[in-house]
Amino acid sequence: MKKLNTLLEEYIPAYEEEILYKSRMLDFINNYDNVFSRKQIFGHFTASSLLLNSDSSKFLLMHHKKLNRWMQLGGHCDEDEDVLAVSIKEAMEESGINEIVHLSDKIFDIDIHTIPSNSKEAEHFHFDIRFLLKTDGNDHFIKNEESNDLKWVLFEGFNPSEYSLENSVIRMIQKHSIPLQRLI
Repeated sequence: MKKLNTLLEEYIPAYEEEILYKSRMLDFINNYDNVFSRKQIFGHFTASSLLLNSDSSKFLLMHHKKLNRWMQLGGHCDEDEDVLAVSIKEAMEESGINEIVHLSDKIFDIDIHTIPSNSKEAEHFHFDIRFLLKTDGNDHFIKNEESNDLKWVLFEGFNPSEYSLENSVIRMIQKHSIPLQRLI
């Protein structure tokens, strides 16, 4: 697997906000230690995905229990620098689907968002690296303890207002309609 800074340098943003995210992520890698660890109090890298079903007609959303909102699957790198592997591992853990493949080694989307302070940690940033993944035949998910619900959502006729999604999740869903060869 390529190092994250190489993946980021090769990444061509499809949206204007991603140009800033890419620059900030490269600065973060070059100017901070332990960027894959929760011990880095300024922030740390996370990995997530847009998970497609086996025929690519749907994507999986998770209603996150702790955050109380619909979102993509993903999580902390926890010192693992292979963000693609983390993305796949998190998708498997959060969906219960063990047959997941990546559609490309290239980054699909990037995002930086603020995590508010709580009883365990101060406010910090998540530098999220996102990949396009797909189930490999089995679309049956199993809800885990981190979610209130999981739902396959059709791309056709998708209405973001039904799910109160963050703009960054909507951006990933919109990217699905861009010819994939441009993105991956």
